Formats: sequence, structure tokens, C-alpha cells
Amino acid sequence: MFKVGFDNDAYLRMQSEKIQERIAKFGGKLYLEFGGKLFDDHHASRVLPGFKPDSKIKMLEKLKDKAEVVIAINASDIEKNKVRGDLGITYDMDVLRLIDAFRGYGLYVSSVVLTRYQGQASAVAYQKKLESLGLKVYRHYTIEGYPGNIPLVVSDDGYGKNEFVETTRELVVVTAPGPGSGKMAVCLSQIYHENKRGVKAGYAKFETFPIWNIALKHPVNLAYEAATADLNDVNMIDPFHLEAYGQTTINYNRDVEIFPVLNALFQRILGQSPYKSPTDMGVNMAGNCIIDDEAVCEAARQEIVRRYYNTKCQVRKGNAEPDQVYKLELLMEQAQVSVSARPVVEAAVKRAEETDGPAVAIELPDGSIVTGKTTQLLGACSTMLLNALKKMAKIPPSVNLLSPMVIEPIQNLKTGALGHANPRLHMDEVLEALSICALTDYNAKLALEKLPLFRNCEVHASVILAQVDLDIFRRLGVNLTMEPVYQTKKLYHR
Repeated sequence: MFKVGFDNDAYLRMQSEKIQERIAKFGGKLYLEFGGKLFDDHHASRVLPGFKPDSKIKMLEKLKDKAEVVIAINASDIEKNKVRGDLGITYDMDVLRLIDAFRGYGLYVSSVVLTRYQGQASAVAYQKKLESLGLKVYRHYTIEGYPGNIPLVVSDDGYGKNEFVETTRELVVVTAPGPGSGKMAVCLSQIYHENKRGVKAGYAKFETFPIWNIALKHPVNLAYEAATADLNDVNMIDPFHLEAYGQTTINYNRDVEIFPVLNALFQRILGQSPYKSPTDMGVNMAGNCIIDDEAVCEAARQEIVRRYYNTKCQVRKGNAEPDQVYKLELLMEQAQVSVSARPVVEAAVKRAEETDGPAVAIELPDGSIVTGKTTQLLGACSTMLLNALKKMAKIPPSVNLLSPMVIEPIQNLKTGALGHANPRLHMDEVLEALSICALTDYNAKLALEKLPLFRNCEVHASVILAQVDLDIFRRLGVNLTMEPVYQTKKLYHR
């Protein structure tokens, strides 16, 4: 059951204040590396209940008169058609989505930087496409031995070879479609060029996880490791911060490992480094806004289990390695949680065994569990959806929200004119039919009004679901897990 554990308003206020302090520290120009998801940080909203998925962009919206956005994309990712897993779109298309989203909040997107540019044909074509859309595009090149070859990196043949990105505002947010896009390199390259021009400029990282001022093995920090199992990120005590201040803080291995190099780069560029530790570089007030640690811990443990199931499904699809599952099992042990923490798992599996077919279970806001099985008319997700709506609307189970007379014409359309092999209705089709019925049927209208209550509910399916149902679950805001098995033994699964 959902319980608020995080003060979102305090977070927006404190994070904004810290960014403005950092701008002032560097004399009025700050390059802010913005990792993670800006518009839809559902991981943060799941492990910090009360954190709103659009909190980061709302915070930037408060600073929009001072800020501009630069988006970095790795030219190699364009060449490889790299796909953003959660959205199913390529990185180059996601750049366009990000630009539209930023503009929708009134934020100024000044340019796009093609990082690790080596004349890739697809990158050249992409630059022409962006420029035809009225966007400024800059090229940053591959530097041999980067970042360890410091004399070359901080020279006219290193950062100096990169095109200088023209910026006009005091806060430059550097973001990207995903990891490995070169955000930090863009920031440091810009500081090098700004310094050559006599302009004081600084660098900082906007961070959420790991949270530096909670315990190393706190479930929220363990959940971050679970979310980055594919990257082999490991949380660790920041040894540089401990040495400099005698204070134990938490960072992650990549930032700790790269800090000596970054420190040397800063010294070469600025004469001295502004930071004594990787923790110093971050702007992260999330830990200060936890108001119910017990609620946050429970939410984080649930997230670790969800990541475990998701990774097992990715292994089944051939998109992940078994070692990632082993790491998640270890994290579950450290967090003292097991799959039994999700009551919907047992309910869905039991229902599937009873019916000898796919089944889905949902835990409703009141803690009750409703299941759905596959029928001749409906898929298991659709059956569960209708059963849950009836339960929340207090409609008797015997009442049909959709009669066979409504369902059959849709089935005929699917298998006839549209040529689908599966006649059963998916959730999107059920919701469309229910919306039409709601015009004349009071029960259908009452049921539809309960749809917002699905947000934050826990759901488990006994099989890997079709993409159309996954999309609806995502839009409804449920927390979904699935057993790593397919409904059929076919080799091709849509």
C-alpha cells in the first residue's frame, strides 16, 4: 500500500537553492551535468514515495530565465541505432523528444553536441537533419587515451580541438538520452574553452542516486545498484571525502575511480581543483527530504524485487546476462527481502496453476488482491482490469461491464479485416469499449472513474506480456513484474 515518505516541495526548494549557490561559487557560470531521467524519473518516485516523476524538470522550470539546455549524443550511438529501453526509441529520436519536452516547459534548448565524432555517415546525416530543423549542432571529437592522457586532453589537440558551444546564460544544463553520451566531457571541454577566453566557469553534477548522506546499505542505495546492475555500478564510501573532511559519505565506483583524473584535469584547466572529493561535485538534497524512513525502505525493497523480475525477463529475451540476476539476488539478500514480499506474485502464479493458463494479479489501494484469467473473449490483463474496476467501484462480480454483444464485433474486426490471429481483447481495446458503454451504462461510467486508483498499485503476471498491455500498464502507473516465461513455445514473440 502506498505511503508517502518524501517531501517533494522541500526537495524542489532546497535543490534550487543549492544550484544557485553553486552558480555564485563559480562567479556566475555553471555547467551542470544532469544525469538520469529528467521528465519521467519513475525509479525515484518508486523508491522515494512522494517524489514526483517530473520533479527535476519542475525544479529547472523555476530557473528557466537563468538556464539553457545543451543535449549531448554519442555519434557512435547514432551509428548503432542505440535504443532507449524504457521507451523503445533510438537515442537520436529521443533527442528530438527531449527538445520538444524542454520547450513544453518553457526551457531554452540552445544546441546539440555530437560527441566522439569521427565522421560517421549517420552522424553527418543527423547533423544535417537537426540543422534543417533550426538547431545549432557542434562536434566534439574522440581524444586518444581519454581521459587518462591528461597532457593531450588539456591541450589544443584535445579539448581545444572540440568546437566551442556558444552559450548565453549562467546555468548550462548538459543532459543526454542515456548513459555514455559524453555529458561530463562536454562540460569539461566547455570549461577549458571558457577559461581560454577569460571567462570563469564551473562544473557540478545534478544527482539523485546514490544518496550521499544515508547509509551505504540503506535499501534506497541498494535499489540504485539494482537499477544499474547492467552497468556494474557499486556504491561505496567516498575515500576522498573521508580523508578531506573526516565524514563518511556515499558515492559510486565510477565517480570515485575517475576523481583523481578529474582533479588533475581541473588543476590543468583552472590552476587548482575546486573539489576535494567526488561527493563535493554533486548537488543532491534528496536525503534531506526523506520524512518517513520506514516507508522509503519498504518502497526500495519492493523496487529491488521488481528489478530482479525485470532482469530475469530480460535474460529470457536475450537482452541481459545471467550474472545480472546473481547480482540482484545478492542485493535482495543484503536488503533482507524476497519475492514473498510481493503478495501479487503468489496470487498470480496460483491462479495460473488453477486455470492452466496465463493469469494476472493486482494489489488494490486497500490491500486486497484481485486476479484475472484468460478467457475466450479477454486476455488475462483485460479480465483483471475489469475485475479490479468492479471491486473498486463496488459493482457486484456478476455484473458484466462489457457484454459479449459489445466484445464480439471487436473480435470480428481484429481477426477479419485486421488479420490478427488472437481474437482476445487487450486492455486498450477493453478501455475503448468501456468508454463507449459509459455513455449509456452507469456501471461502466462508475468503473472508468476508478482508473486513477491504479497508480502505484502492484501487479504481477504469470507470463511475459504483449507490448500493448505493457504500454497500458505504464500509462496507468502500476508497478509491474512478470514471470520470465512466454505463453507459447513460439520463437517469435511480438
